[in-house]
Amino acid sequence: MSSMRVLITCGPTWVPIDDVRVLSNTSSGEMGHLIAQSFIAHGAKVTLLEGQVTHLWHGKSVKVVKFRFFDELEKILKCELKKKYDCVVHAAAVSDFKLKEKFQGKMKSDVGKASSLSLQLVPTEKIINQIKNINPRVVLVGFKLEPDLRGKRLMLETRKLFENAHCDVVVANSLEGGYKGFVVDAKGNVLAQALNKKVLAKSLVKLLI
Repeated sequence: MSSMRVLITCGPTWVPIDDVRVLSNTSSGEMGHLIAQSFIAHGAKVTLLEGQVTHLWHGKSVKVVKFRFFDELEKILKCELKKKYDCVVHAAAVSDFKLKEKFQGKMKSDVGKASSLSLQLVPTEKIINQIKNINPRVVLVGFKLEPDLRGKRLMLETRKLFENAHCDVVVANSLEGGYKGFVVDAKGNVLAQALNKKVLAKSLVKLLI
């Protein structure tokens, strides 16, 4: 049995539009939960940073820390990385953009038919790029979701995670024509692949253990 200490992020992050509205994504958090379950089966100690997932984690075998907003995840993650973890699995679907300037209060919704509203977006900081800077010794798993990962696309789409975040392995997912998942290393080797998330999660954890 493993005595690994593992930190997993999962689910979507929010960025505020105004005081009541947010930009988000459709991440369910399922992959992070499946990875957590597999680690537990191997005896690892798991901390789960969980966003607004479709199904909450239930069970006392995992320490769960909730977040909603991008800034919350960033703050919690930085705090957790000061602790002794062996592995970080960054499966959360982190917002790529935020408003350049959040609207104060609540925007009026009773605009005329001829009116329109434009939101000026700017890129968010890549949280994953900070992880190894804070804790260089952790084994880091990054995630990439793309519609097409055939042939050379697999390495092209994952390259920045290896170069900028210094990931040890990357899980590349595609939903085109049904789920496909690949675990790849920095040299382009496909270490595991599967046609469903549960099998891929088990294969990933087996490699990490």
